[in-house]
Amino acid sequence: MDARVSELFGSTSGHGSGGSQGPASNHRPGNGSGVASKKAGAKNRKARARFPRNFKPSNNTPYLPPEAEEGNIEYKLKLVNPTQNRFEHLATQMKWRLQEGRGEAVYQIGVEDNGMLVGLSEEDMRASLRTLHRLAEKVGADIAVLREREVDYDADVPRKIAEVLIRKVPDDQQFLDLRVAVLGNVDSGKSTLLGVLTQGELDNGRGRARLNLFRHLHEIQTGRTSSISFEILGFNSKGEVVNYSESRTAEEICESASKMITFIDLAGHHKYLKTTIFGLTSYCPDFAMLVVSANTGIAGTTREHLGIAMALKVPIFIVISKVDLCTRATVERTLRQLERVLKQPGCNKVPMVVSSTDDAVTAAQQFAQSPNITPIFTLSSVTGESLDMLKVFFNIIPPLSNSKEQEELMQQLTEFQVDEIYTVPEVGTVVGGTLYSGICREGDHLVVGPTELGQFHKLTVGSIQRNRSACRVLRAGQAATLALGNFDRSLLRKGMVMVSPEMDPTICWMFEAEIVLLFHAKTFHKGFQVTVHIGNVRQTATVEAVYGKEELRTGEKAVVLFKFIKHPEYLKVGAKMLFREGVTKGIGHVTNLQAISHHHHHFQGQDEKA
Repeated sequence: MDARVSELFGSTSGHGSGGSQGPASNHRPGNGSGVASKKAGAKNRKARARFPRNFKPSNNTPYLPPEAEEGNIEYKLKLVNPTQNRFEHLATQMKWRLQEGRGEAVYQIGVEDNGMLVGLSEEDMRASLRTLHRLAEKVGADIAVLREREVDYDADVPRKIAEVLIRKVPDDQQFLDLRVAVLGNVDSGKSTLLGVLTQGELDNGRGRARLNLFRHLHEIQTGRTSSISFEILGFNSKGEVVNYSESRTAEEICESASKMITFIDLAGHHKYLKTTIFGLTSYCPDFAMLVVSANTGIAGTTREHLGIAMALKVPIFIVISKVDLCTRATVERTLRQLERVLKQPGCNKVPMVVSSTDDAVTAAQQFAQSPNITPIFTLSSVTGESLDMLKVFFNIIPPLSNSKEQEELMQQLTEFQVDEIYTVPEVGTVVGGTLYSGICREGDHLVVGPTELGQFHKLTVGSIQRNRSACRVLRAGQAATLALGNFDRSLLRKGMVMVSPEMDPTICWMFEAEIVLLFHAKTFHKGFQVTVHIGNVRQTATVEAVYGKEELRTGEKAVVLFKFIKHPEYLKVGAKMLFREGVTKGIGHVTNLQAISHHHHHFQGQDEKA
């Protein structure tokens, strides 16, 4: 989607409307340059014949980008009374689009395959939507019309196009799962906003909605520490919100929702920055939501959080909260301040202010297609102003990785990153974290490590839980807690991995990384100690060598050799890394591992069977 779409849908986002019809504007069917082949000419005649007699493609016919083979967006001119054969074909096509979008697809009705917005009469549109309903029933999906628009041509009859969201939970999953990290300065209203979204009742202006979260602490948090808490918001297949408002438990929400948004509520305060970085690196969020308070604007850690999310390449959207507290002018000032920051050379983001439900639909689709688009919502948790737009956005937003990447990850060997460890009465040791690749089932035999000596211990997975409800199979990219029975807790620590025994994991004390120094008070040289974050690994490392330079200054790039000081870690080449020490900050990626020789590398069995 591009500027032409926003023009068509009357978007008020204020940019990209002037003369944005682009090269398509003077393109009439059949007026190709003289080189066009006969075949093309015939095709154009055929296309012309399909339009009603009084339809003259006007000069300003709006276009969408041509339909892509891949992806989850399908254009259909009309679906009126298809034959049985055609119906089967359409159903297969719908399955393919759903698979591409991992359970979600968007159909544009009344649009040619080349992206031309033809529109349908009221009667044809109704018939097409009925056919779409039948198709969705056949493949077991639900449909919801996102929006209908009239296309004004020089025709006498008003013609419409419709955009329809089709959702089907894959057979092997309970629900579609998206993780959103919530960032923002302290007091920007993060927990209150989440309270309002997940509890379904507005705030009283003094933080009551936030207390709801704290009251249900034992239900909502799966024993996760207070520094990073998890909230869930569900959408059923019709796109309606499913949350705690009808006094549901987490299990009920999981059962009735077809799409779950898990919010990772991170700490806003500066002194908890390491926790926030850990949340962003280890929980692999799909998106980040930066909450900015309208009355304070960009303050404190806001810039830093924005920088970290961008360094980790997490797509970000922004919510300006507390608009009920200040005048329109103040909100505008905060908006302009944000737009200025986002357009800076380092950011290169395109801000898109969402001011209607239509904008929210466009924003969700554009955001998924180009990570440079940054939707900005202005809302209030007290009056509930514009909250619906944010809900529409969450309902439509598709998962980022497509089905192919997901399939490839699932075919690799199992690798589970351990982020949390706790002991649960009558269950034993439980680990929480994310399955990075492969598939994990109850009863699987895995090895966990590395220990301080670089060894791995054998264990058996007991039960698996996702969002507080039992789960048989865990797939790549999903977060869950695994029960390990009576496995000795003292052998585990954050940053370990559980992998299948045949993986032969590479572990190292020393590794090389190509880094950029973002900010440093003094110079950065050999012997300097920093805290390194790589995925779920968090440990102090010493700079052993800076290749090709004596020392580094702010903004410089180099390959550096690091050495862990406490214990070896399991790393991968190409993994993104962040490091910090006081005011020093840098980002980079791992380029080379100096693996420990393999004779250390024996697996240790435990006497008791887990």
